[in-house]
Amino acid sequence: MILITGSIVASAATLEAVRTPSLAHIRRSRTEDGCLHHAVHVDAENPLRLVFVEHLRDKAAVLKHFPDAGARGFIGAVRKLGAATTIEIFESSEIGVSGLSS
Repeated sequence: MILITGSIVASAATLEAVRTPSLAHIRRSRTEDGCLHHAVHVDAENPLRLVFVEHLRDKAAVLKHFPDAGARGFIGAVRKLGAATTIEIFESSEIGVSGLSS
């Protein structure tokens, strides 16, 4: 599985203009073959920071996702608003740890 994390930091003036396409982006991404999970969250310490968590099935799904016109348009739109963006991509596997769930 591929784990992708990212964030966008908006200003108070641009937060809603960043939030709306962020929600559209995750909803569109969820329909892509290979997308197992995609969500956006508000940082509890910085409410102007949106945090993205995405799980993709494999590298092939990643290579389809990023060149997609919708994904490219989303990043371009938020960057035009002056939002700072970060992204990290990890290859991962789930490990079972007993006793952690209630």
